[in-house]
Amino acid sequence: MLNQQLNLKIQQKLSPLQIQVIKMLEYPAVELEERIREEMISNPALEADESDMKHKVGEEYTPDNEEYAEERAEKTERDDELEWAWGEEADDDTPDYRLHASNRSADDDAPTRDIAGGESFSEYLIDQLSTLNLDKETRELAEYIIGSIDSDGYLRRTIETLIDDRAMAVGKMADEEQMLRALRIVQSLDPAGVGAKDLQECMLLQLNRMKDSPARRTAIDVVEQAFSELGRKQYPAIMKKLEIDRDTLSAALELIKRLNPKPGNSFGDGADSIARTITPDFIVDNDNGRLTVTLNNGNLPELRVSSEYSNMVKDYMGNEKNRNSEMRKAIQFAKQKIDAANWFIDAIRQRNETLLMTMKAIVELQHDYFLDGDERKLKPMKLKDVADRVGYDISTISRVSNSKYVQTGWGLLPLKHFFSESLYTADGEEISNKEVKRMISEAVAREDKQNPVTDDALADMLREKGYVIARRTIAKYREQLGIPVARLRRLTI
Repeated sequence: MLNQQLNLKIQQKLSPLQIQVIKMLEYPAVELEERIREEMISNPALEADESDMKHKVGEEYTPDNEEYAEERAEKTERDDELEWAWGEEADDDTPDYRLHASNRSADDDAPTRDIAGGESFSEYLIDQLSTLNLDKETRELAEYIIGSIDSDGYLRRTIETLIDDRAMAVGKMADEEQMLRALRIVQSLDPAGVGAKDLQECMLLQLNRMKDSPARRTAIDVVEQAFSELGRKQYPAIMKKLEIDRDTLSAALELIKRLNPKPGNSFGDGADSIARTITPDFIVDNDNGRLTVTLNNGNLPELRVSSEYSNMVKDYMGNEKNRNSEMRKAIQFAKQKIDAANWFIDAIRQRNETLLMTMKAIVELQHDYFLDGDERKLKPMKLKDVADRVGYDISTISRVSNSKYVQTGWGLLPLKHFFSESLYTADGEEISNKEVKRMISEAVAREDKQNPVTDDALADMLREKGYVIARRTIAKYREQLGIPVARLRRLTI
């Protein structure tokens, strides 16, 4: 009953256009292109505009225009007050900003970057779903979960968050049991370990796939009951805790060493893989300190409502003689398709506006970094910081940031690259955890490999530089960087 009420409440709040916009926010450029093609096939009233006129959906940003940035932030507190030029110049009260096109002709190449791999990791997982006998609801939930899995193969979002975000996206509430069932199905796919919430669960998922043996059972006990000791290589403590001897533990460790801590990273490796590309969703250019933010719609067709359908409705309305039953049905069909086409076009327009406003805010907040690409200039930034600046919900910023890339003068970067936690120096200065991670990486790169630097030593080093950070935080950042503990980095002669 509660689920029905929540579902009804969501459906009452979200219009068909809003649901369309929410879905489209999650599409990167390549997926949006495919979505547009699908809509054009299913709706004959929607067609590509082959004329020379191009819609304009970009924006220039100049770093010295702080007054306008504040004014624009105030304007965007209410979505319905957003005013964007659609194929026109902006109003006179928008100094140093212009709405302009990133669209190219069909013959132009959109900026792309080649990366290793064949089909995408998500596509590989979804293809496996097609071999399973699943009901429609379970399949949809499984596909939604797959869309939330990161490049390492982990699902770092809680079941509750998945349920809430999906409800906002599609206006349909799933219960916890349904989502958990879908998750178990995803976790049964290859590669083993995919969909785990953390390293411990990832290892257990892989061990549970192995052929049963005493060593496998011991390995499961080690990971389940002595995971922290395993990470610190405290083998005597493990043997004592599990009441096993050295040989038994050794056999279990041989299995554990074969596990893949990042199942997603292994996807697409090997000589048989074919190149795939990432198309940037944004392009940021620096012209002597003037930063330009452009939405990359290079291969997206311009859309319009079919003149044939529009004229059919106009002719019907102006000619009473043709108003028979058969014609009324045809006109009703035409009106429905025209409405759907208008909704779709408006949804894309709103998506583009939202993406641009979000990227502009990121550039403003990380202005110094975008001038020269110096990682040390990245400031602490959370989703809420961007949301507060543009007046959107945090969930909207999250959807925009997920799976989107920006082309800069120093490379192609995911939007998630610009978000980080904040830390404070002994003097109270706020810094990004990316700066701390950079110093950890540099310290490890310079270390004596026969006497590698420990987490305690890293904490002391950072403390001397004014960064008061707990050892456990250092360990967390080291693990996020994929750097093993000191004893595993030691080289013996």
